[in-house]
Amino acid sequence: MQAVICGYYGKENGGDEALLVSLLQMLPPQITPLVLSNNPTLTEKSYGVKSYPSRSGLAILKALDESEVFIWGGGSLMQDVSSWISPLYYAGLMALAQQKGLKTIAWAQGIGPLKRPLTRWLTQQVLLGCTGISVRDYASAKLVSAWHLNPIVAPDPVWALAGTPVLGIADLPYPRVAVNLRSHKHFPSSSQEKITQALIDFQKATQASLLLVPFQPSQDLEIARQIGAQLLGVYKIISLQDPRQLKGVFQGVEMVIGMRLHSLIMGASSGCRCFALSYDPKVTRLMEEIGIPGWEIENLPDSSPAMARAWIDCLANGEALSRDQIQSLVDRAFMHQELLRDLY
Repeated sequence: MQAVICGYYGKENGGDEALLVSLLQMLPPQITPLVLSNNPTLTEKSYGVKSYPSRSGLAILKALDESEVFIWGGGSLMQDVSSWISPLYYAGLMALAQQKGLKTIAWAQGIGPLKRPLTRWLTQQVLLGCTGISVRDYASAKLVSAWHLNPIVAPDPVWALAGTPVLGIADLPYPRVAVNLRSHKHFPSSSQEKITQALIDFQKATQASLLLVPFQPSQDLEIARQIGAQLLGVYKIISLQDPRQLKGVFQGVEMVIGMRLHSLIMGASSGCRCFALSYDPKVTRLMEEIGIPGWEIENLPDSSPAMARAWIDCLANGEALSRDQIQSLVDRAFMHQELLRDLY
């Protein structure tokens, strides 16, 4: 049995690549994956799977004709806040697969926000045609349930991703704090300057080694370089393509200050104290569900010293998830595997 796997792959986004690796790890051995990717050569080389270009109509039709199953492979594919075109693309592929008679799975999805009537209607229609649905948060489950569907609700699969240790991190002075920032329309240069000064103050007070960790180089790397150039203490920019190594970074640090969802998931699942800078409802949902402190990037504190004090307090007095809490989240993340097992 061959399954087309569709997601935001091949765009050097560490979080989405981590979702792909998690799916491949959970996929039953009797099912052969065929991954639609923006960079199929890199996807094939990185993961040893067959891959077709995700923007080629002929390649997509060929992939569907060769397969029995179509899987939305994790993430926030169906939301229209950052783009209204993206959900049209993913809904169109799902509808085409259903028209061709493939079994279709919405796997580990974060559904919404869907502010436009068209994208909401399209999402509802293709989900009604799915063989199985799993979502990664309760807000998504509430939306889908309103359409009289009964999804599996389980934590993001990246909770269960096995990390690979990264050499050299243990040699950096303690404490080690990972920082992940990304460009965003609600994250102007003035906010970046304020956060940079807060990191300088935080590092002076704690003598922390700062690990600047870009998840998507096109959006994160330049910010990391600009911040690093102004830091006065020990820092290191760590840019990795392999999501298993990326998760391994967080196994060597004590705290995470993160914007991206999967920087916080990787940190929390590795036993780190976490502090969120939320740019998206999916990050806010995670903060609420597992009790991560933080701020919306549109409502940062007025002063850098106030930000630094909050991070100092988190490092000194904050609590990471307990081993039992982490294990529970990991075990529940494997509930997404049930959909994949039911396929064969």
